[in-house]
Amino acid sequence: MIHDVAIVGAGMAGASLAAAIGPRARVLLLEAEDMPGRHATGRSAAFWSETYGGPAVQPLTTASGPALRDGGYLTPLGSLHVGRAEDDARIERLLADFAGSGVELSRVDPAAHIPGLRPEWVRGVREPSCAYIDVAALHADYLAAAKAAGAEIRTDAAVTGAGRRDGVWHLETRAGLFSARLLVDAAGAWADEVAKLAGVAPIGITPYRRTMVQLRTDPPAPEGLPHVVDIAGNFYFKPEAGGRLWLTPHDESPSAACDIAPEEWDVAVAIDRLEKVVDWRVEAVERRWAGLRSFAPDRAPVYGFDPKTPGFFWCAGQGGFGIQTAPAASAMAAALLLGEGGVPEGLDAERYGAGRFPAMR
Repeated sequence: MIHDVAIVGAGMAGASLAAAIGPRARVLLLEAEDMPGRHATGRSAAFWSETYGGPAVQPLTTASGPALRDGGYLTPLGSLHVGRAEDDARIERLLADFAGSGVELSRVDPAAHIPGLRPEWVRGVREPSCAYIDVAALHADYLAAAKAAGAEIRTDAAVTGAGRRDGVWHLETRAGLFSARLLVDAAGAWADEVAKLAGVAPIGITPYRRTMVQLRTDPPAPEGLPHVVDIAGNFYFKPEAGGRLWLTPHDESPSAACDIAPEEWDVAVAIDRLEKVVDWRVEAVERRWAGLRSFAPDRAPVYGFDPKTPGFFWCAGQGGFGIQTAPAASAMAAALLLGEGGVPEGLDAERYGAGRFPAMR
């Protein structure tokens, strides 16, 4: 059977796109691992923030908000951007970047929101719309919707070769041979590798390691604590169930695409940075993990047909914001892929197209 669309990668990007186009196309969803979402999707820090990813990503995040709220995937959290006196320029830049965007931001005294905050942290900007996001439920629901619409989902199906003949892609995978008229690269950290297998010039999608730890602290993370992010980009932390804290040193270490693991040095750096912000004592590191966040050279996601290779569609470079943008991004990608129009209002599809890179023109 020749499928209409083969999507490589069944993480959040691939699953959401399969759900969006499933009612209108014969879809094949290929996943290299034994289960979907084992890498970036399954290792998410699980929050939704309209400022996360910057102004280029914000329209996708904001446009995704109604679907995520209506679906019950968001739980109120709130975010607080904090800084020291020397960070005034960064605070001003944050406010200027989102002025007129509809994202609510207001100056506050951070000490009023963070018990035990050390005295040098005197600048604060509140972002009340920030929320927890139920990543597992969202991903599972997309996979279920894709399957209900008739999508064929194959795991343990890493692509090992691809070629296009007579308008059809012929795919060699570890699960067998498949054919499809359109090929979507939603392979996350492996996006450029998949492109090369298909004879497509890579964009320069680079994976970066991001470390997370779960801590038990004394006192426990207080009830009502918001997501707290350093305006200088050196950490963020958020409360979790049972008074636990999720913390990252906001590291970005270039990596090969792989099953990434945390480095002990990065765990130590994370704790050191936390202790410079609050006077809480770290009692135990209960969990540690790492994920790969993959970026295009300009750090904006890539959605659209390759300008040089017919039938090859990019759905890549989602960085750390692919989950929070999934509803709007998949709707936009579906409209572009099927050529049926209907790009969500307020989104400029050309802003995310592959043709914006000089090497792709």
